[in-house]
Amino acid sequence: MIPPQEASARRREIEDKLKQEEETLSFIRDNLEKSDQLTKNMVSILSSFESRLMKLENSIIPVHKQTENLQRLQENVEKTLSCLDHVISYYHVASDTEKIIREGPTGRLEEYLGSMAKIQKAVEYFQDNSPDSPELNKVKLLFERGKESLESEFRSLMTRHSKVVSPVLILDLISGDDELEVQEEVVLEHLPESALQDVVRISHWLVEYGRNHDFMNVYYQIRSSQLDRSIKGLKEHFRKSSSSSGVPYSPAIPNKRKDTPTKKPVKRPGHEHDFRVKHLSEALNDKHGPLAGRDDMLDVETDAYIHCVSAFVKLAQSEYQLLTDIIPEHHQKKTFDSLIQDALDGLMLEGENIVSAARKAIIRHDFSTVLTVFPILRHLKQTKPEFDQVLQGTAASTKNKLPGLITSMETIGAKALEDFADNIKNDPDKEYNMPKDGTVHELTSNAILFLQQLLDFQETAGAMLASQETSSSATSYNSEFSKRLLSTYICKVLGNLQLNLLSKSKVYEDPALSAIFLHNNYNYILKSLEKSELIQLVAVTQKTAERSYREHIEQQIQTYQRSWLKVTDYITEKNLPVFQSGVKLRDKERQMIKERFKGFNDGLEELCKIQKAWAVPDTEQRDRIRQIQKKIVKETYGAFLQRYNNVPFTKNPEKYVKYQVDQVGDMIDRLFDTSA
Repeated sequence: MIPPQEASARRREIEDKLKQEEETLSFIRDNLEKSDQLTKNMVSILSSFESRLMKLENSIIPVHKQTENLQRLQENVEKTLSCLDHVISYYHVASDTEKIIREGPTGRLEEYLGSMAKIQKAVEYFQDNSPDSPELNKVKLLFERGKESLESEFRSLMTRHSKVVSPVLILDLISGDDELEVQEEVVLEHLPESALQDVVRISHWLVEYGRNHDFMNVYYQIRSSQLDRSIKGLKEHFRKSSSSSGVPYSPAIPNKRKDTPTKKPVKRPGHEHDFRVKHLSEALNDKHGPLAGRDDMLDVETDAYIHCVSAFVKLAQSEYQLLTDIIPEHHQKKTFDSLIQDALDGLMLEGENIVSAARKAIIRHDFSTVLTVFPILRHLKQTKPEFDQVLQGTAASTKNKLPGLITSMETIGAKALEDFADNIKNDPDKEYNMPKDGTVHELTSNAILFLQQLLDFQETAGAMLASQETSSSATSYNSEFSKRLLSTYICKVLGNLQLNLLSKSKVYEDPALSAIFLHNNYNYILKSLEKSELIQLVAVTQKTAERSYREHIEQQIQTYQRSWLKVTDYITEKNLPVFQSGVKLRDKERQMIKERFKGFNDGLEELCKIQKAWAVPDTEQRDRIRQIQKKIVKETYGAFLQRYNNVPFTKNPEKYVKYQVDQVGDMIDRLFDTSA
C-alpha cells in the first residue's frame, strides 16, 4: 500500500504536467488562428496582383507589337541604305584606285593587290547587274592595266634578282671530301626572301584571278638564261684558272674560301674526278708516237666538262625547288622541261663534240686524246641516276638525251680500243724509229701506258667492249663479264705488240742486238704488268702469261749469249791443238796458238766495243746478263791461259797474252754502259 505522502506528491506532479500541456495547446491554437488570418490576407493580395497584371498585359502587348514593327521598318531602311552605299561604292572604285594602279605595284604590293580586288568585284557587279553601263568598260580597262603592271612587276623582280651562280659557289656545291671532319651545306639563294614572297604572291594572283599563264614563259626564259650562264661561267673559270695558274680551284682542297657566299657548312656529295691522263700525254707527246699530238688543254676541258655535268644536276635540282613555290603544280614539269633545255642541250652538244673529236683522233691514231672519253663516260654513268631523278616528268626526248650521249661515247670508246689494238699490230715504223741501242721501243711504252690507263676505267672500258657484243652473254652484262672482256682485250693488245716487236727485231742485222731488243721489251712489259697490277687482269683469261714472258726473256738471253761463241770458240778445249808436254812445238802449232790468242783478243775487243753502246735499262737484268757472261768467258779464258801459260809458243808473250782473267771480267762489266 502506497504511503499517503507519496500519493499526494505524485498527484501534484501530474497536475503540473497537465497544466503545462494545456498552456502549450492554447499557444498552438492561437498560432493556427494567426496563420489562417495571414493566409487569407496573402490570398487577397495575390488576387489583387493578378488582376493588376492582367490589366498591364492588356495595355503592353499592343505597344510591343507596334515597337517590333517600327524596329523592322528601321532595319529595312538601314539595309536599303547599306545596299545603296555598296552599289554607289562600285561607281567610285575606278576613281579611288586609278592612282594606285597608275603608279604600279613596286614597293606596295599588298596595297596594289587590295585595289585589284576592289576592281575585280566592281567588274563582277557591273557584269551581273549593268552589263551595258560605261562603268563596266572603265573598270575592265583598269583591271587589264593593273594585270599588265603585275606581269611587268613579275618580270622586273625576276630580272633584277636572278643572278648567275658564281663558279666558286658551284664548286663548293658539287665538291666532296669524306676525310673532312667539318662539313658544311651549301645553300643557294636564287632570290632574296622579300623578292621571292612578292614573286609568289604575284604568280598566285595571276593564276587565280588574272587567268594568264604568260608569266610562266617569262619565268622559264629568265631562269633558263641564268642556269645556262652559270654553267658556262664555271667552264670559263676552269679555262682562266688554268691559263693563269695552271691549276683551277679544286673544291677537294680543304681550305675554306672567305669569298664563298654560303650560309651553312659545306656538304660534299663525294663526286670524285681523279682521272689520270696528263702524265700519259706528257710521256707520249712525240710526233712520231702512235699516241702523239695530245693538247694539254684537253685535261682542263675534260675536268671542266665533268664539273659542268655535276653542276647541271645540282643547279637543276635547286631550280626545281624554286619553281615549285612559284609555278602551279600542274604546270611545273612542263615549265621545268623548258627551263633546262638550253643548259642541257649545251652539255649534250659539247659531249657530242668530244665524241667527234675522239673520232677524228682515232683516224690520226692520236689515242691519248681518245682517253678523255673514259673519265667523262664514267662520270656520266655515275651521274645518270641523279640525272634520271632530276628529269622525272620531263618529255621523253629530254630524258633520252643523256642515254644517247652515253651510247655514242661507248661506241666511240670501243672503236678506239679496237683501233688501238690494230694499230699496235700493224705499226709500220720498223726501220726509221728503231732504237740503235736495243732499248725499249716507244711502241711498247706507249702500249703499256695506254693499258695502265685502263686500270682506272676497268668498268667503263669493259662496258664499252660489252656494248659492241652481240652474243647472248652480252645481254646478261655484269662486272665479271666486263672484267673478262677487258682481260681478253689486254691479252689481244699484248699479243699484237709481241708480234710487232718480233717483226721489228728483224731490222737489226746483229742477232745479238735483236735479242737484247726483244729482251728489253719483254722485260719492260712483264715488270710494267706486275707493277701496275695489270698482271692480275691478264691472268683472268691467261693464267700462264707471267711464266710465258719469263720464258721469252730467258730465251732472248740465251740467244744473246750465243754472240760470244765466236769469241770463246777460239779458246775452247775442243778447238785447241794437241801437243805433248816437253816436246818442242812445231811452227804450225805455234802459229795456231797465236791465232787462237789473236782471235780471242780481237773478238773480245770488238764485242765489248759494240755491246758497250747497247742498253739494258733494267739494272737487275743488266747485272745478271753480265754475271752469266762473265762467268762463262772467265772460266773458259782462265783454262786457256793455264793451258798455255808455260808453253813457249812465242818470243813476245805480251803481244798475245794481252789480258788477264780479271781484266776480261772488268771489260764484260762495262757492257751496256756508254759512260764506261
